Amino acid sequence: MDPDARFASLVEALATRPGVGPPGASGRRGFGSAALTVHGSIFAMVVGGALVLKLPAHRVEGLVTAGTGLPFAAANGTPMREWVALDHGTPASDLALAEEAMAFVASRATRGG
Repeated sequence: MDPDARFASLVEALATRPGVGPPGASGRRGFGSAALTVHGSIFAMVVGGALVLKLPAHRVEGLVTAGTGLPFAAANGTPMREWVALDHGTPASDLALAEEAMAFVASRATRGG
């Protein structure tokens, strides 16, 4: 399944959850304009042919070590420690990780950070 189809499945599964905004709902332009957000903060998007999720740094390190994900880098090539690029996955594994990302980002949003 290609990354866009994987992301579309996540949008379908998560867009109606409380606080979640579907792609385009945030009014953003450019980076993150086609992303899933929770309380206005991005937690899932497709970039460079990969599904990209925001997770705690230790979780990203574990996924990279396990071969489940790759480090996600900013446009200038700098790795972003709380972002992981999933170049492959199943609908079930994608959803589980996206729910984890959503909870992580929501917890940060509700405590102001």
